[in-house]
Amino acid sequence: MTLRAAMRRALLLCAALLLGGCAVQTEALRRSLPADMAPRVELAGTPFFAQTDYHCGPAALATVLAASGKPVLPDLLGEQIFLPARTGTLQLEMIAGARRQGVVATRLPGTLEALLRELQAGQPVVVLLNLGLSWYPLWHYAVAIGYDLPRSEMLLRSGTTERAVLPMNTFEHTWVRAGSWAFVALPPDRWPATAEEAAVVEAAVGFERAAPPAQAVIAYRSALQRWGGSLSLQMGLGNALYAAGDKAGAAQAFEAATTRHPDSAPAWMNLASTRAELGQRDAAVAAARQAAHVADANWAAQARALLERLMPGTGAPVQP
Repeated sequence: MTLRAAMRRALLLCAALLLGGCAVQTEALRRSLPADMAPRVELAGTPFFAQTDYHCGPAALATVLAASGKPVLPDLLGEQIFLPARTGTLQLEMIAGARRQGVVATRLPGTLEALLRELQAGQPVVVLLNLGLSWYPLWHYAVAIGYDLPRSEMLLRSGTTERAVLPMNTFEHTWVRAGSWAFVALPPDRWPATAEEAAVVEAAVGFERAAPPAQAVIAYRSALQRWGGSLSLQMGLGNALYAAGDKAGAAQAFEAATTRHPDSAPAWMNLASTRAELGQRDAAVAAARQAAHVADANWAAQARALLERLMPGTGAPVQP
């Protein structure tokens, strides 16, 4: 629905809640602004797409896609992500819709400070608001484009309003009632300033499923520049390189995973299998033996089976 219609419908409901208590995060930031946070930010160049009825999701997604260099009209996105039976768009569809357009959609930590820091870093943020109450929800997607802490205001691309100004405490209440859900859509070589490792892994894996392997390689490599110790990201890089046809690069990625995570049987197994496909039998045998040595019963059985294929009739010794 449009923001204006929803606000009219929810006005009395919201008023009762807003009078009942303060917005904790807003008040904390206003009392003690972090030294490295700007008091005001506005991403004035963020595109705007006025929504039609119930199409706040496609309009919000079109906004951040255009901002990331992937312009797509809301009508086209609506054909992909709008669910007539729900008269709206689910959060999963928003994320999937972004990935289909070649960008990485990453969930943000559910704090107001993280959201504001993302805006300060130059990234508009898709937010889900509940303009009603928990027992009478009125869902609305908008795009946060700025804030003014001294005036306690949030700036949004929302509904049919290009520059919606919302009291920050009202924004906080409506955002928290929607689960503090927010995401940033960026090209695969960039990641949100406030992203956390678990969310990055989820975003990269999801992007890999939707994107060409070469683009997934870019996403994993850029993520590893910040989260170099992540086994999941290192394995993802190896898998993406393998899917892209670069088996030598995949072997290097899996070897890096075994160096950082020597107790990871999957890393050793992937390394062994890839070395075997490259015709590097001795290296493959050594990696498979390591996999059998560190693995639980399931992985050990797979390692022994690989050793038997590499060394038929030897009894597949597992000693490293």
